[in-house]
Order: sequence, then structure tokens, then C-alpha cells
Amino acid sequence: MSTQSYADAAGRPIGLTAPSGIDREAHNRLDEAWLAAAWSHPTTRVFVVSGGQALIDDTPDGRTELVMTPAFEAPVTETHRYFLGTDEDGVRYFALQKDALPGRIDQSARPAGLREAGLLLSPRDAGLLVHAVALENWQRLHRFCSRCGERTVIAAAGHIRRCQACGAEHYPRTDPAVIMLVTDDQDRALLGRQVHWPEGRFSTLAGFVEPGESIEESVRREVREEVGVGVGEVEYVASQPWPFPSSLMLGFMARATTSEIQVDGEEIHEARWFSREDLRAAFESGEVLPPYGISIAARLIELWYGKPLPKPGDVV
Repeated sequence: MSTQSYADAAGRPIGLTAPSGIDREAHNRLDEAWLAAAWSHPTTRVFVVSGGQALIDDTPDGRTELVMTPAFEAPVTETHRYFLGTDEDGVRYFALQKDALPGRIDQSARPAGLREAGLLLSPRDAGLLVHAVALENWQRLHRFCSRCGERTVIAAAGHIRRCQACGAEHYPRTDPAVIMLVTDDQDRALLGRQVHWPEGRFSTLAGFVEPGESIEESVRREVREEVGVGVGEVEYVASQPWPFPSSLMLGFMARATTSEIQVDGEEIHEARWFSREDLRAAFESGEVLPPYGISIAARLIELWYGKPLPKPGDVV
């Protein structure tokens, strides 16, 4: 099933995956003259990212936008300036990594992370923020060379860290992770609650792909390890960037070959099989809270459930 048909079937697009209309122009990242000209161009727009957040603002016509400024109004930074790409109108975009977000005189803007802003922003702004947050997370966690231990410096407009001691180059890390909705021969869905989640918060199972492992093998292993259920058929659905801090979520529908649940107690505290009627009743009573709307987990459940999941305060 394609991403588009998946989005249609689920009733809503997957958060953070809509085409942004941004050309990342990776071939220009090492061209310092080109980058300098792009930075100084009057149409270039810049926003600050700090701790996974940026400033957003509501417009008079009801939209929500990233707060951006021309480059000449942007805060000063010598190294943490990341080129994100160019839109269809030729506007170039940069993100600045700072220790704190700038204040706003009009007091109308507010800081927001991707979990809040991802569903409010346009595909362009959401795509820019995902890119910037992912780079910021990687930059903060990879300041030293993994080969020799010396401090590294930023290159390629934020997309490389280079070790001047041993010459090693380090690139942004993305960890593949599988996330899957498991169903059985009665078409019930298997949902679990992680040990650190609040009471009632259920979602799909997920886990990281291990070295030397295919993604299909990873789906089967994670389900077996976390809840003791065997899995046979595995069907890819869609992917979602998830920079919390550096994952790419690969979404699947999986068919169970066994039904007995044995939770591991370390990652999963509770797991249950739900029919659609069971889940609807649990939503209505408040016994079960749906996963966060921006997550691909919600779309996987919706694909099976047949309609959008309720939001807090909704009547199911």
C-alpha cells in the first residue's frame, strides 16, 4: 500500500511526512561562497531552534507559522548555522542553533516542539522544523570524534562534523525503528502500554532495528520479545521521521500467528487484544487513551479502526 493510499484509508495524512516543497540542495553545502551569498540574499529566511523547540505564531487568517526573520535580523552565531534548502520560489532557509529562543516584543509568538507544532504547521514549515530539530539533536550529541576522541568542527552547513586531528568525517545519525500494528485471525488489534506511560495510554508496539537484521525480522523479534506473540506476515505501510532524538519510524501491519500474551515487564507493562467494539467502548469510558495524534502509531491504528481516533474531549 502506498503512502498516499494509506493516508486516504486512515482519513488523515501522517504527521511530518507531507511533501515540504523544499529542495535540500545538498550539492551546495560545501560551497562556502554559495552559502555566503544565500545567507546574505534579502529573501532568505531564518529561524532559531533551541532544545527541540522553535517560535511559532498564529496568523490573522487562522494559520500557524514558524517565526522567521531575514538573515540580517537573525541572532549572531559563528558556527551553528544550518542550511535547510530552497523552496519553489527560490527562497532559501536557514536554522540557527542557540542556547535559548529569542524574545518577541509583540509577545504573540510562543515556543513549541514538534509534538505540538507538527500538526499545526504547513508541510513546508513542518518539514523545515523536522530537519532543524534533527540536526540540532545530532550536533549536541556528537561533538567529539568517535575514532580518536578529539573535538570535531561543523562543516557542510551543519550536515558534517569533521575531526581536525584524524581527518574523520561524521554524518547525521538516523536510527531505523519499526512500529507495527499486530492483528490476529479475529481481526483484533494488539496494543500495549509502556512501563513509563500514564495509566490508560495504549499504542502500537515498536523497537529499534538491530545490526545485521532485516526490518521484517525486527518486527517479529520485537513483538516476540515484548509481548510473547508470534508474527508471520509483515506488510510495510509508511515511514515517518521522528527526531526524538534521531529515529526513522518504519510502519507496518503484521499478522499474529499466536495469541497468548506474555509481557516482558521491562518495556511493556500491559498488553491487550482489542476488537473495534472493545476499543470504541474503552475510548468512550476513558479507560484507554489514544496515542498522540502526530505519531504514525495513531495512523496505523486508524487504518485498522476505520476512522480517526478521538482527541481529548471528543465524544466518540
